[in-house]
Amino acid sequence: MKISVVIPIYNERATLREIVERVRAVDIEKEIILVDDCSGDGSRELVQQLASDSDVVAVFHAVNKGKGAALRSGFDVASADLILVQDADLEYDPQDYPKLLEPIVSGRADVVYGSRFVGGASHRVLYFWHSLGNRVLTQFSNIFSNLNLTDMEVCYKLFRREIIQDLTLREDRFGFEPEVTARLARYRKADGTGLRIYEVGISYAGRTYEEGKKIGWRDGLWALWCILRYNLWSG
Repeated sequence: MKISVVIPIYNERATLREIVERVRAVDIEKEIILVDDCSGDGSRELVQQLASDSDVVAVFHAVNKGKGAALRSGFDVASADLILVQDADLEYDPQDYPKLLEPIVSGRADVVYGSRFVGGASHRVLYFWHSLGNRVLTQFSNIFSNLNLTDMEVCYKLFRREIIQDLTLREDRFGFEPEVTARLARYRKADGTGLRIYEVGISYAGRTYEEGKKIGWRDGLWALWCILRYNLWSG
């Protein structure tokens, strides 16, 4: 199966070329979709250079809109059977792609989430409160979605293309994670059945805020609101 790897980019020039090379190094047929969200650090120009290669599709935002908006733009142009979200900051290792793909390739799943909290893969030791916040948001989401995920906020999410392109997504920033989870939990296929959602353990090399990590406590509060909104009220 061919995959579309969607990489949202905002001021990631320092790591962008390396993440593209890491994605390319994975022996899976793929297209790489780079969505520059109006970067001001030279990322846009680097995306233009990288787009000269046949395996790269470039999308540019005229104004900064946020990660969720960048992902929507990438999903819209994706053409492969499967769509995978990949951050540009080197926290997530593309060598985990085969593990993510296996449940779908074997016919058992429609959607696969990575998880930083299960399995035996390596993890960088970082912020306790950040980790605790992720777990709290995941459990709060599970209460309303009736899923049993361990890492709702994880970057690595793999979808069958027809499913993610069928969703009406609204969140422009980091609210994408709780919104897409709520919508996937409620999604019904043509035969009336729900989605088969799997989770696999992945490695994680988190960044510090000094190294460029962007998400903060305000995003956590917004995620709480999104969990309520998209599980209880929003169509």
